[in-house]
Amino acid sequence: MIEFPAWPVILTTSEKRPARKILRLVLTMAEKEKATRLKTWLVAARPWALPASAIPVLFGGSLAATVGWVRLNPGLLLLTLLAMALLHTAANMLSDVIDWKRGLDREATPVSGAIVRGWLGPGQVFRGAMLLLAVGSALGLLLAWLRGFLILKIGIVGIILGLAYPWLKAVALGDLVVFINFGLLGSLGSWLVQAGQFSWLPVIWAIPQGMLVVAILHANNWRDSLTDREKRVFTLAAVIGDRASFFYYGKLVFGSLFLTAGYVLVPRLLSLDFPSLPLTMLVVFLAWPEARKLWKRARRRFKPEQPLDFVTLDGATARYNLIFGALSVAGLWLDSLVGKF
Repeated sequence: MIEFPAWPVILTTSEKRPARKILRLVLTMAEKEKATRLKTWLVAARPWALPASAIPVLFGGSLAATVGWVRLNPGLLLLTLLAMALLHTAANMLSDVIDWKRGLDREATPVSGAIVRGWLGPGQVFRGAMLLLAVGSALGLLLAWLRGFLILKIGIVGIILGLAYPWLKAVALGDLVVFINFGLLGSLGSWLVQAGQFSWLPVIWAIPQGMLVVAILHANNWRDSLTDREKRVFTLAAVIGDRASFFYYGKLVFGSLFLTAGYVLVPRLLSLDFPSLPLTMLVVFLAWPEARKLWKRARRRFKPEQPLDFVTLDGATARYNLIFGALSVAGLWLDSLVGKF
């Protein structure tokens, strides 16, 4: 630790230049330390994972405004996004701590957290997670107070599932937890905040978003399936094996597209007494080329000469989820815009 004198020091002209250099060096080192600390916590928080929880929130809020015909409240939408982001990050950090204590994820990859890299200890990450959980829960309580206590019930279910996830994933239930939490509850909660009343539409129509969040998780678990089995953590990928994981992944990626098309076309073609998604939602098929790239990348699981492409499949899937989600939200607002002309 560098200590500075408490009294003024008078420097001669010849002494000023070295003193300025030393001061500049000290300030530079302090800035670098601050930047390094920020980077460390950003890696621990993994903000690049947040689109997985943000997309359902944006989708549910957009549904309320375009299909539910309520006026979108941007402030409440931002508050919902912030609460979801904090709770999502807290859950990820807690999962990292528990996985580390179980002896999982000990080899660093391009998407590893700060514990695996040796940048932070499990205790530090745990305390950070508790802080985020407390703030996120407080924001959830505020939303419930403002917009109705059904939101509180959804939030409690979501938090319980999030905290239980590390244990549930060990018995092949992690995919289901993520599907419910980030796909369905995120969309429904956002709808409730905007519309103030319950509907099944934001649950049913958010299934494609939920499938893609599961695809991100499955890509991660598929990559780690061998080491997970050794540690007696039986994720779905570890249970069903490589070949079934490959086809399961494909159904999640392409199924999200075809299910969206079904929501658009089937009620219209069969004259069903059930609302259909607007035709503009077919804009999601602009993501088809990206889906095909993911499918080809997933096949490299069986080609060890190109291992890095498979190792980063979860990151590539997260990117696809962002594209698909952005197109879904755009499709809703495009229909609203077209309807005004």
